[in-house]
Amino acid sequence: MTAPTQHEPSAPRDTATRAASSTDALPLHTPVIAWFEANARDLPWRRPEAGAWGVMVSEFMLQQTPVTRVLPVYEQWLARWPRPADLAAEAPGEAVRAWGRLGYPRRALRLHGAAVAITERHGGEVPSDHAELLALPGVGEYTAAAVASFAFGRRHAVLDTNVRRVLARAVTGVQYPPNATTAAERRLAASLLPAEDGTAARWAAASMELGALICTARNESCHRCPISARCAWLGAGKPEHDGPPRRGQTYAGTDRQVRGKLLAVLRAAEGPVPQAALDAVWDEPVQRARALDGLVADGLVEPLADGMYRLPGGP
Repeated sequence: MTAPTQHEPSAPRDTATRAASSTDALPLHTPVIAWFEANARDLPWRRPEAGAWGVMVSEFMLQQTPVTRVLPVYEQWLARWPRPADLAAEAPGEAVRAWGRLGYPRRALRLHGAAVAITERHGGEVPSDHAELLALPGVGEYTAAAVASFAFGRRHAVLDTNVRRVLARAVTGVQYPPNATTAAERRLAASLLPAEDGTAARWAAASMELGALICTARNESCHRCPISARCAWLGAGKPEHDGPPRRGQTYAGTDRQVRGKLLAVLRAAEGPVPQAALDAVWDEPVQRARALDGLVADGLVEPLADGMYRLPGGP
């Protein structure tokens, strides 16, 4: 899944408005949900045994990271920490270690912080209320809505990049959504929510899956799309994107790459490592020092006496 974005937590509360919006959107809801029922991937966080904690772990891991990379780490994580309290009992550095090469390792620290808060505030059970989820450390609007929707069947607009792309094409008639989520997108997503909670949760999952498998950023499969006959972008002849250039991601030679190499040394070590071991992973000293300083500032690395470093809270 790609990077999540901000969204409105729910549609308008007025019952008549909700019913009218739902009726208008039926031509989208029915075929997309039917397609999802027949074609959804069998992913472990979608199984009943995953529970709310499994859903939350998956949502943290899937931010800006594809499913294929998440699957093995997710399975290992849940085997080691099947409940929030299990993770909360460990040092935060163990979460960073287990995160492996998923990237953006601050997510591991945030998930650990959420586990601690769930254990202390909610008796070890992931809360179902959107506001209580949002109050957890490291949980933003997207994650709160996703967990409430996917784990508890609540009615929320779960507006990630895949869903935004589906709505941009099918409803707005443009190839790509804006680089940053707009208020207009939030209003549109809210207006399209089905009135019934369970159907809204299925719509959230179905529209996300449609964007991940069919309405992809490149090489979209319009001939297999269940709403191709209703798609405004396809109906307009698939006009090319004419907005700001799409942001691409680079990695080689960046501070992100250096940070990853430094963390790999610390994850592989059973205890603190000397500065010399970190110096060996990158030749350019200024960039290496900047990357290490950034890791320390982010709480991912702890400096010790005599030039030694360790993962946070480690031995």
